[in-house]
Amino acid sequence: QVQLVESGGGLVQPGGSLRLSCAASGRDFSRYAMGWYRQAPGKQRDLVATITRGGAPAYADSVKGRFTISRDNAKNTVYLQMNSLKPEDMAVYYCNTNRPTWDWGQGTQVTVSS
Repeated sequence: QVQLVESGGGLVQPGGSLRLSCAASGRDFSRYAMGWYRQAPGKQRDLVATITRGGAPAYADSVKGRFTISRDNAKNTVYLQMNSLKPEDMAVYYCNTNRPTWDWGQGTQVTVSS
């Protein structure tokens, strides 16, 4: 079973930036399209960005133009560069395949506040 470890979250002011990382154990990472999800308190977990095995990205409308997803298959890692952060981006961020397939990691908290 693949294990996912997210990192890079923190407290940032509105308009600021963060770069999230998600490291996956195991040998299957490159076979899967990956995604970043987020869950705000009291809300469902939503998919905000995906990236195909070949690196083609797609984004939810709420983050389009501000977030960039990328991956490094040699490092079994997927990234989420988040710019122009807004208070409504505040959530716990998780990665998984785009289905999702694997057990969830612990996530990384993103707090956007002045």
